[in-house]
Order: sequence, then structure tokens, then C-alpha cells
Amino acid sequence: MRRGPIACCRSGHMDRGNLVSSLDPERCLDTIELNRLEQSFRDWAAASPRRDVRLSRRRVLLIFLLIRYTGAKLSEVLTLDPFQDIDGERGMVRFRGAGPDPDAASRPVQISETLAEEIRMALADPQFSSALNNRFDVDPAFVRRKFYERAEACGLAKHLGGPEMVRKARAVELIQGKMPLAAVQQMLGPSMPHRTASRMSFSPAEIEQATRRFVDREASRKTSARNTFFGKIADIQPGDIQTQVTLITVGGHAIATIITNDSLERLGLVTGRLLTAEVKAPWVILYGGEEEPVCSAENRFSGVVERIVRGRVNTEVSVRVADGTELCALVSSASSGRLALDKGDRVWAVFNAFSVVLRVD
Repeated sequence: MRRGPIACCRSGHMDRGNLVSSLDPERCLDTIELNRLEQSFRDWAAASPRRDVRLSRRRVLLIFLLIRYTGAKLSEVLTLDPFQDIDGERGMVRFRGAGPDPDAASRPVQISETLAEEIRMALADPQFSSALNNRFDVDPAFVRRKFYERAEACGLAKHLGGPEMVRKARAVELIQGKMPLAAVQQMLGPSMPHRTASRMSFSPAEIEQATRRFVDREASRKTSARNTFFGKIADIQPGDIQTQVTLITVGGHAIATIITNDSLERLGLVTGRLLTAEVKAPWVILYGGEEEPVCSAENRFSGVVERIVRGRVNTEVSVRVADGTELCALVSSASSGRLALDKGDRVWAVFNAFSVVLRVD
């Protein structure tokens, strides 16, 4: 992390643009790539048929998740006592200082309820908790090697997957996500300079509130809310009146949408920007079978029927697509009868580009 003074504007507040530039976002992973790396760790942790190996890999996965979402240093995570320093009920991790009084120099960092619950479940496993022996204590060189391996496994440059680079990427992600800079400083700790008027304008309670709002909003994107895709803009094709915007989701799907040129300008959309795409249930059309349908809809997803709620007039069909997103379609009960769908059936869920609504945080 950069240790020099942060550039400030004349009002005495930190310049967010200068801070992002100092972190060099083009040389670290973006949110989509971080999510790919996370999935690589999860797949690897679950892959071994041997329980002892899975337990060992689970520990490395938790180390990654703590660095990924707290921006902590590897050394800070490895010295955690997960039973004392992680408060699952409050969603808080306390990193202790390295001075003569570690408690006095400690730093609380908030985590999402989703991550807190995952850690709680891991620690509740007697075999896993016994293997920890009250510490995440693992050879740092071994951890770095696994980080590099996981990066290469999902097609990323090896050096970008190291613990320090994941920490740096988290810093950029927080700043670009418009988390208040004072809250970013609180989360990342002493390596992030903080002698600015901006920090002094926030009380500890306000910083905690802002951080909680940010991590909860961030976690909600990853819960695969139905008919909602999170990703980044891959392509913008402007026309005379309307513009086609293509979004690449975390799962690698392309979502095409058509918006007005006025909306493009008003939303400030540019290639690489993160945003959410939503489609309403009545706009999703279902085709039964595994063969891709011949139709004019730009957006087509193969999936499996997970749930059917039948009514006298309408029927709600929930389809789980490859990246885990749930697509809900609302069809007439007569149409549902003709499709003759059951839970577990393969279907195609399609919708056209005009049906997609883009939302920017």
C-alpha cells in the first residue's frame, strides 16, 4: 500500500480520484475478477474426497475471504484467534496491533452477515475448530503459493492473486464503490494515511454505520436475488436515439439491454462500470427442453426449474441458471399447463433487451 501523504483538495478533504490513482487500479483485480478468484477458492476447497484435505483447504479459503472482504494484511489474518477475535453475532473482526499493548492498538472491521454466518458454521464444526488450535496459523509461504495457484486456475495473472494484491484490490474496490474514505481508512488500518480533515468530520458511530451499510449492500449483490444480475459493462454501442449496453455478469453471462441516449448520459455509464441489471417476472418467457429456442430475444439462459407456484390465473416458475441466479417467470396458468413443467425440468428462460432495467449504486 502507498505510504506517502494522500493528495488533498483545497477544502482539506481527500481527493478520491488521486487516491484511486495512487493505488493504480489498472494493476489489480476488479470486482468481477475478485469474485472469480473467490469461486476458484470455493471450488478447490470442496473438491477433495478426503475430509482432512477439505478441512485444510477450508482454512485457506477463510484466510482468503478475510483478506478479500476486510482488506487485512496476511500477517494480521494469520495471527487471529477466530474464537476470540471474530464476533459472528455482531459481524465484526478485531485485528490486534503489534505493539506492547495489542488490545490498545486493535482495529475492528465489519463484515457482512453472510460472511459472518459462513465463519460461524465453520467454527461450529468440531473437527475444523480442533484443527485450528485457536489460530489460523499457517506458513505464509504456503498461503501465498495457494493464492497464486488459484489465480492461475481461473485464468488470472499469478502475481495479481497474491495476498498483498488482493488487499490492494479491496482498497480500490471500496473507494470506487464510494465507501466514505474515513471508513476505508478505518477498515484498512495504519497503512492507509489518515491525517486529513475528512477523517475528523466523521464520528466513530458514523463510520461504523457507513461501513455496515456498504458491506450489507455489497453482500446483497452476491445473494443472487431473483431476476437480478450484477456485473460490469463490457460494451456500449450508441445509436441515434438509443444505445445498446452489454453487461458481463460475475458468472460470465452477457446481458444485452437497450436504453435511451439520455439515460446513458444521466447514469454516467462507461465501459468497465459496475451495475445491476433487473428484469421483471412477466417479461421472462420460458421454453421447455434442452435445445436452445429459435427466437428474437437477445438474452437466453438455460436452467433448471426449482419451484412452481400454481394459481388459478397465473403460475410462478423459478429457474436456476448456471451462475446460480434465480430467474422467476410469471406465466398464465393456461400456458403453464401447455408447457407441462415439473421441478427439475430443463428449460430456457429468455427476455429481450428492452425488458432490462439498469441500476447504478
